[in-house]
Amino acid sequence: MQVRGYLFVLCAAALWAFIGPLSKQAIALGVAPLEAAFWRSAIGWTLFAAHALGTRSWRLAPRDAPAVAAFGVFGVATLFGAYILAVHFVGAALASVLLYTAPAWVALLAWIILGETMTANKILALSMTLAGVACVSLGPSLLSGQGLEAVNLPGVLLGLLSGLSYATYYIFGKRYLIRYATPTLFLYALPVGCLCLLPFLSKGPFGPKPWQAWLTLFALGLCTTYGAYSVYYAGLRILSATRTSIVATLEPVLAAALAYAWWGERFDLAGYAGSALILAAVLCTILGGDGRKAARLEPATEAGA
Repeated sequence: MQVRGYLFVLCAAALWAFIGPLSKQAIALGVAPLEAAFWRSAIGWTLFAAHALGTRSWRLAPRDAPAVAAFGVFGVATLFGAYILAVHFVGAALASVLLYTAPAWVALLAWIILGETMTANKILALSMTLAGVACVSLGPSLLSGQGLEAVNLPGVLLGLLSGLSYATYYIFGKRYLIRYATPTLFLYALPVGCLCLLPFLSKGPFGPKPWQAWLTLFALGLCTTYGAYSVYYAGLRILSATRTSIVATLEPVLAAALAYAWWGERFDLAGYAGSALILAAVLCTILGGDGRKAARLEPATEAGA
């Protein structure tokens, strides 16, 4: 059963790896960064809405509406906006790596909120993940002797903010997947995110765009939102929150490869060392123990709550 969970999460990581390159492509085609974030959430919402309506899984208990709305603000608008701005400032490869400070936040939140055990194996994997992030983001400027002033601070801070907001997916999912199908949650969370992003679009989202831009935006909504979150939450139903978060750190490695092939972005020696640390942390998580068996979430029926 856990093997299937790993496959779901690895599939989600592969789909998410396209966020940076596709976002950079949309920006190159004249789409403003936050406009691309808006369309990513809007197109993803359309697909989740069709899924929810088609499976009659639209019911949400009023008591859960505030939490789902808060998730829309922080887990959709903040994450989508901060991440694509980080891609704009520091590139797709580095932004994807900064996103994966999330496991550190997840481990802490899962320990405090979900009661998951903080084992030595998790601490080792998290330390390796954070060391890898430091190598990729800070290594080039330090090794070149330029110092921290050479670091694009807004881009790094936005990348870290995306990591913090990304951590809410694990904690929110563990609390609400037991009661709702995935389409139900995104049916209500994504439009909240869209509304939060809308005021930041100075020219509005409906201006003329070449067909290549619309195709890129549709790919962002279909692959990196609807497809990725569907298989990711299927994996989260099976695996613990911390383990899921670290397995998904394959994303920045895949994203770096795509950024190199698509845009010619590359890491130096420190960056490759950091990527190796992240891969080692993933293997450490898969091969190690959880400390205690995490409670498995029973999938919500497609009829919703």
